[in-house]
Amino acid sequence: MVKALAFKGDKKPSKKRKRVHNEDGDDAAPESKALVPAGTGEPEEDDNWVSAEALADISGPVMLVLPAEPVTCLATDAMGKVHSSSVENMVEDAPQSAEPHLVSQVWIATKVVGSEGDFTLKGHHGRYLGCDKYGICSVTREAISPEETFRFSPAESEPGMFDIRTASSKYFTIDSDKSPPEVRGDAEETNETTHIRIRMQARFKPKHKSDKAEKVRAKISRKELEDEVGRRLEDDEVRKLKKARREGNYHEVMLDVKVKNKHDKFA
Repeated sequence: MVKALAFKGDKKPSKKRKRVHNEDGDDAAPESKALVPAGTGEPEEDDNWVSAEALADISGPVMLVLPAEPVTCLATDAMGKVHSSSVENMVEDAPQSAEPHLVSQVWIATKVVGSEGDFTLKGHHGRYLGCDKYGICSVTREAISPEETFRFSPAESEPGMFDIRTASSKYFTIDSDKSPPEVRGDAEETNETTHIRIRMQARFKPKHKSDKAEKVRAKISRKELEDEVGRRLEDDEVRKLKKARREGNYHEVMLDVKVKNKHDKFA
């Protein structure tokens, strides 16, 4: 089941706890949830937003930060009209720290299967972003056609930025002379007005997910290690085993520690 989009700082709904009844009919204390052993539970979801650095990063909820001042992003209203929207969630007005504060500023990026850099962008109302041959953008279709498919490519002159090409081989661009800035898909070439920063939720970024999984794997208590070895461990042995757990050679190092234990018995 797809979860509703959550913004950082939103209050999370509290889970109701069941009360158990004893044989006398009295209500007992709320039933507590069983403790999860260290290192086996699922990591908490990360609602922080980070910048996509490569095509492989782009996935899930994204925010398209436009090259304009003040900082704006691509958004759509309930009628499917595309417009630029002011960004309020930033640290010191830095676009690389932008986060959405409206659901209309968020798009769901999905890579087209079998392509190198083709993506679709779905708005908050379930319809897809499209751009016609005249460069006019809209979000009105519930099905995907070539007009709803875009080629993303890293901007050569701006690391961490992307250019988005339409089916007509034109690029998304912004006209900052208009107020609010106008977004179109009719730029013939890439330039400073076509470079777009893609912000995304951290939990969808592959490197972030692998780093988080590594931390979960490395999380093991001293007691668990000592129970597996069958004796009390020295501080350096604990450090050695935890490091091995992070680096992926845990079983080999654990075997060495167990063998040392046997040697010590017969010394």
